[in-house]
Amino acid sequence: MPITSQKTLVYIVEDSLSSGALYRSQLEKAGYETKHFVDGYSALAAIKEKMPSVIIQDVCLPDISGLNVLQFVNRQESPARVIIITSNSSIEVAVDAMRLGGFDFIEKPFSRERMVTSVQDALKQIHLEEVESKKVKVESSVIPELSFIGESLAMKTVFRLLDSALRSKASVFVTGESGTGKEVCAQYLHSYSARKEAPLIAINCAAIPGELFESEFFGHIKGSFSGAVSDRKGAVEAANGGTLFLDEICEMDLNLQAKLLRFLQTGTFSRVGSTDVIQSDVRVICATNRHPAAEVGEGRFREDLYYRLNVIPIQLPPLRDRGNDILLLANTILIDKNDDNQKTFHQFSPQVEAMFMQYDWPGNIRELQNIIENMVVIHSGTEVTLDMLPENFAQGAHHKVGPITTAVHHHNTHSHITNNALEHQSEIKDIIPMWLVEKITIEKAIDICEGNIPLAAAHLGVSASTIYRKIKSWQNGVA
Repeated sequence: MPITSQKTLVYIVEDSLSSGALYRSQLEKAGYETKHFVDGYSALAAIKEKMPSVIIQDVCLPDISGLNVLQFVNRQESPARVIIITSNSSIEVAVDAMRLGGFDFIEKPFSRERMVTSVQDALKQIHLEEVESKKVKVESSVIPELSFIGESLAMKTVFRLLDSALRSKASVFVTGESGTGKEVCAQYLHSYSARKEAPLIAINCAAIPGELFESEFFGHIKGSFSGAVSDRKGAVEAANGGTLFLDEICEMDLNLQAKLLRFLQTGTFSRVGSTDVIQSDVRVICATNRHPAAEVGEGRFREDLYYRLNVIPIQLPPLRDRGNDILLLANTILIDKNDDNQKTFHQFSPQVEAMFMQYDWPGNIRELQNIIENMVVIHSGTEVTLDMLPENFAQGAHHKVGPITTAVHHHNTHSHITNNALEHQSEIKDIIPMWLVEKITIEKAIDICEGNIPLAAAHLGVSASTIYRKIKSWQNGVA
């Protein structure tokens, strides 16, 4: 039922008269007031006159794109929540719509329950924002409850993305090295959403044996396999109304990926050993320390599932690329560990701070926490000094990867070729095609970054997807 006692206004923008009439009938039976528009301009005129609470928006219209309607709505002072409806052939357009501020998207054909649930979720989010006397701003440098701290440009970008994701039901795909805070992102998105009263259920896809994965995910009924002594809910059912966090998603078996995709499309599933169809409304947040686009290219991850999950991509930077955030985090952790262990440390020596800044931090924030806890527990004093650092840390503190200026300046076979061409500019035969210079530069950058393509992309000033696309073109023999 709608959140308020008065009937909530929902606009339906759908060029099919029969489909629009069906959606209208279903929503009115659920207690909503509706209006149906068969083209974009009629909808825009009605929106100017009166903004509804929710809009069911088809992407393909006879006059203008549904994206134009969405952008117009989001420019208004009190915008409606826009739920995108689309056919399977226009999923990529729907994903673009979510990134432009859509609240949710559902594929045709969809059930009445799927549509009504999405409208209810949109109203819950509106209600949550209205009752909060002071909305927490993600643009700030600290999320206190989660100690998610950062003032670097990279982290401010992450905070802005999190803020956008809060206003949506869209799937979020978090990537980053181990220890960078992927689970913290999931906790934040759940805790500040309309789903915060419902469960946050986390599954580590790398930690569950393959033969038990489907049962853990969808549940099972008694006797469905050896050891199934009673009925059991899976994570999808347990998270109903809340958030499902799938950590290390790239470890998921291809067969289960297909079932996950089907669940995301329909919102329904069946327990192992049962034919009964169960409905569950969850928001999916997934994470991986791999490069998902590369996993798709290698055939280990379904492309259609990747696009379904990668609606709002959030890439967490490694700690070594966060500059002064290292010391900001270190001092915060020091205070926490002091309190936990009744110690009196209040600062790091300048030498320790310098060591922290030059260290590569392969374990990222998790490693920083462990190093500081080790020193606080073992030693006493008011200042953390060099002699308190673990021996293995001090030995590795001089191996930080330096910034990449340009890969062609490093001495290797490719760079000799490039430099030779520069020294003999008058000879036409020595001119190297631009695509080859680019290929040499990118390959060297990847080599310096030890195969970490997103890191290489960051230093080169391009997106990781650009590099993946170029690698694929080279493999196909295209310059």
